[in-house]
Amino acid sequence: MTGLPDPYAVMGNPIVHSKSPRIHALFAAQTGQNLEYRAILVEADGFAAAARAFRDAGGKGLNVTVPFKQDAWVFADLLSARAERAGAVNTLVFDASGVRGDNTDGPGLVRDLTGNHGCSLADKKILLLGAGGAARGVLQPLLAERPAQLVIANRTAAKAVELSLRFSDLGRVSGCGFADLAGRRFDLIVNATAAGLHDAVPPLPDGVLATDGWCYDLMYGKEPTAFVRWGREHGATHSLDGLGMLVEQAAESFHLWRGVWPETKSVIEALRGQ
Repeated sequence: MTGLPDPYAVMGNPIVHSKSPRIHALFAAQTGQNLEYRAILVEADGFAAAARAFRDAGGKGLNVTVPFKQDAWVFADLLSARAERAGAVNTLVFDASGVRGDNTDGPGLVRDLTGNHGCSLADKKILLLGAGGAARGVLQPLLAERPAQLVIANRTAAKAVELSLRFSDLGRVSGCGFADLAGRRFDLIVNATAAGLHDAVPPLPDGVLATDGWCYDLMYGKEPTAFVRWGREHGATHSLDGLGMLVEQAAESFHLWRGVWPETKSVIEALRGQ
């Protein structure tokens, strides 16, 4: 490698605990790419100015995390189809065509489930908990796997119904409140709520997880999350946290920027060992 490294970064608030710099350093070392990647704390309402300054200083691309994914969606000149649907952008590419926005969260989730863990989603009954930005970001890639049905459940049922209607042309998707889940069973339950921040789980009825069912929490931590624990307590064959999704969405971003696919398994293992 010769010359100065190409600059990349992740922007968010808070950002100090981000694992993205470590992930992309491992990807770069593995693939021989000459780049540097850092975490940048951005003040509220300061995203557009910070992103513009980074690009003008020679930056090649950005990852974007909470709370700026909607700001990045507005900032982009051109959106991928999945980012357009998601209403949020977590990856920006700066090139001669301008600012391209994409959302790699959903593909990262699907790749972790299907590729790393062997979970087939076709013809399965999927329950997605939550109707906020995290849920919206994973809906299109989940529906692309052609599940038998996908139900969005949320504390405010109307919000789940509204979100389901936005994606109804892509497959069998509906919305309801948590109380409406009584008597229904699902092969895979994906937690996209923020309940885990309070070490809590959404109010789910008994029997909602099918025999041999799977649980997946978009959140992750050093210890098993509340929802991962719930899955284990309710007989899930696999109850997984979102660390694999984090690495897989990063790999998708890395490919958008550099045109090469990094190997992810060793990176996931390295992060688990921290």
